[in-house]
Amino acid sequence: MNTEIRSVVVEREIAHPPEKLWRALTQPHLIAAWLMRNDFAPVVGHRFTLSGDWGSVECDVIAVEPGKTLTYTWNHPHADPAFDLRSVVSFTLTPTGSGTLLRMEQTGFRPEQKQAFGGARHGWEQNFTNLERVLAELKQEGERK
Repeated sequence: MNTEIRSVVVEREIAHPPEKLWRALTQPHLIAAWLMRNDFAPVVGHRFTLSGDWGSVECDVIAVEPGKTLTYTWNHPHADPAFDLRSVVSFTLTPTGSGTLLRMEQTGFRPEQKQAFGGARHGWEQNFTNLERVLAELKQEGERK
Protein backbone atom coordinates (compact mmCIF):
# COMPACT_ATOMS: atom_id res chain seq x y z
CA MET A 1 0.00 0.00 0.00
CA ASN A 2 1.26 3.46 -0.90
CA THR A 3 1.55 5.55 2.27
CA GLU A 4 3.49 8.40 0.72
CA ILE A 5 2.43 11.83 1.94
CA ARG A 6 2.50 14.39 -0.84
CA SER A 7 3.01 18.14 -0.90
CA VAL A 8 1.90 20.93 -3.17
CA VAL A 9 4.62 23.53 -3.75
CA VAL A 10 4.07 26.82 -5.57
CA GLU A 11 6.88 29.31 -6.04
CA ARG A 12 6.53 32.66 -7.69
CA GLU A 13 8.71 35.74 -7.88
CA ILE A 14 6.57 38.74 -7.05
CA ALA A 15 7.67 42.29 -7.81
CA HIS A 16 6.99 43.64 -4.33
CA PRO A 17 9.18 43.80 -1.18
CA PRO A 18 8.80 41.15 1.56
CA GLU A 19 7.20 43.64 3.99
CA LYS A 20 4.35 44.26 1.56
CA LEU A 21 3.81 40.55 0.92
CA TRP A 22 3.86 39.96 4.67
CA ARG A 23 0.99 42.42 5.10
CA ALA A 24 -1.04 40.57 2.45
CA LEU A 25 -0.33 37.24 4.19
CA THR A 26 -1.20 38.43 7.70
CA GLN A 27 -3.85 41.19 7.60
CA PRO A 28 -7.38 39.71 7.67
CA HIS A 29 -8.94 42.16 5.20
CA LEU A 30 -6.12 41.52 2.70
CA ILE A 31 -6.24 37.72 3.22
CA ALA A 32 -9.97 37.91 2.48
CA ALA A 33 -9.22 39.73 -0.79
CA TRP A 34 -6.92 37.00 -2.17
CA LEU A 35 -7.69 33.79 -0.26
CA MET A 36 -10.80 33.50 1.97
CA ARG A 37 -12.77 35.20 4.73
CA ASN A 38 -10.93 34.69 8.02
CA ASP A 39 -10.26 35.66 11.62
CA PHE A 40 -6.48 35.36 11.31
CA ALA A 41 -3.90 36.87 13.67
CA PRO A 42 -0.12 36.35 13.21
CA VAL A 43 0.31 34.90 16.70
CA VAL A 44 1.64 31.39 17.41
CA GLY A 45 -1.17 29.28 18.88
CA HIS A 46 -3.96 31.44 17.41
CA ARG A 47 -6.85 29.33 16.06
CA PHE A 48 -8.67 30.70 13.07
CA THR A 49 -11.06 29.69 10.32
CA LEU A 50 -10.77 30.28 6.59
CA SER A 51 -14.24 30.33 4.99
CA GLY A 52 -15.05 30.00 1.31
CA ASP A 53 -18.20 29.36 -0.68
CA TRP A 54 -17.40 25.61 -0.66
CA GLY A 55 -16.89 25.33 3.11
CA SER A 56 -14.25 26.14 5.69
CA VAL A 57 -10.80 25.17 6.90
CA GLU A 58 -9.74 25.00 10.56
CA CYS A 59 -6.29 26.40 11.23
CA ASP A 60 -3.76 26.92 14.02
CA VAL A 61 -0.76 29.24 13.68
CA ILE A 62 2.42 27.18 14.21
CA ALA A 63 5.25 29.60 13.35
CA VAL A 64 5.60 33.32 12.70
CA GLU A 65 8.83 35.02 11.68
CA PRO A 66 7.73 38.49 10.49
CA GLY A 67 8.68 39.19 6.90
CA LYS A 68 10.19 35.71 6.46
CA THR A 69 8.02 32.68 7.31
CA LEU A 70 4.45 31.88 8.27
CA THR A 71 3.18 28.37 9.00
CA TYR A 72 -0.27 27.14 9.99
CA THR A 73 -2.31 23.97 9.96
CA TRP A 74 -4.92 23.64 7.22
CA ASN A 75 -7.47 21.05 8.30
CA HIS A 76 -10.67 20.24 6.47
CA PRO A 77 -12.59 17.65 8.54
CA HIS A 78 -14.81 15.46 6.36
CA ALA A 79 -16.60 12.13 6.80
CA ASP A 80 -15.08 10.87 3.52
CA PRO A 81 -11.36 9.98 4.07
CA ALA A 82 -10.58 11.22 0.55
CA PHE A 83 -11.52 14.75 1.67
CA ASP A 84 -10.60 14.60 5.39
CA LEU A 85 -7.48 16.71 4.99
CA ARG A 86 -5.00 17.34 7.78
CA SER A 87 -2.23 19.45 6.36
CA VAL A 88 0.26 22.22 7.07
CA VAL A 89 0.76 25.33 4.93
CA SER A 90 4.09 27.18 5.04
CA PHE A 91 4.92 30.47 3.35
CA THR A 92 8.56 31.48 2.92
CA LEU A 93 9.55 34.95 1.70
CA THR A 94 13.03 35.44 0.20
CA PRO A 95 14.12 38.90 -0.98
CA THR A 96 15.35 39.04 -4.58
CA GLY A 97 16.82 41.80 -6.73
CA SER A 98 13.40 42.71 -8.09
CA GLY A 99 11.06 41.81 -5.24
CA THR A 100 10.35 38.61 -3.31
CA LEU A 101 10.37 34.90 -4.05
CA LEU A 102 7.23 33.58 -2.38
CA ARG A 103 7.20 29.84 -1.72
CA MET A 104 4.12 28.05 -0.43
CA GLU A 105 4.22 24.41 0.58
CA GLN A 106 1.14 22.52 1.68
CA THR A 107 2.05 19.09 2.99
CA GLY A 108 -0.10 16.24 4.27
CA PHE A 109 -1.97 14.86 1.26
CA ARG A 110 -2.48 11.11 1.60
CA PRO A 111 -2.45 8.85 -1.49
CA GLU A 112 -6.26 8.52 -1.54
CA GLN A 113 -6.63 12.31 -1.63
CA LYS A 114 -5.92 12.75 -5.35
CA GLN A 115 -8.83 15.15 -5.86
CA ALA A 116 -7.88 17.30 -2.85
CA PHE A 117 -4.24 17.30 -4.03
CA GLY A 118 -5.20 18.34 -7.55
CA GLY A 119 -7.58 20.97 -6.23
CA ALA A 120 -4.87 22.43 -3.99
CA ARG A 121 -2.34 22.49 -6.83
CA HIS A 122 -4.73 24.41 -9.07
CA GLY A 123 -6.12 26.48 -6.20
CA TRP A 124 -2.80 27.80 -4.93
CA GLU A 125 -1.77 28.91 -8.43
CA GLN A 126 -5.05 30.86 -8.61
CA ASN A 127 -4.54 32.21 -5.07
CA PHE A 128 -1.09 33.52 -6.03
CA THR A 129 -2.58 35.25 -9.08
CA ASN A 130 -5.21 36.82 -6.79
CA LEU A 131 -2.45 37.85 -4.36
CA GLU A 132 -0.53 39.62 -7.12
CA ARG A 133 -3.72 41.47 -8.10
CA VAL A 134 -4.29 42.59 -4.49
CA LEU A 135 -0.67 43.80 -4.23
CA ALA A 136 -1.04 45.75 -7.50
CA GLU A 137 -4.26 47.34 -6.19
CA LEU A 138 -2.46 48.35 -2.99
CA LYS A 139 0.20 50.05 -5.08
CA GLN A 140 -2.38 51.91 -7.18
CA GLU A 141 -4.22 53.07 -4.07
CA GLY A 142 -1.01 54.38 -2.56
CA GLU A 143 -0.93 51.76 0.19
CA ARG A 144 -4.17 53.02 1.79
CA LYS A 145 -5.64 49.56 2.43
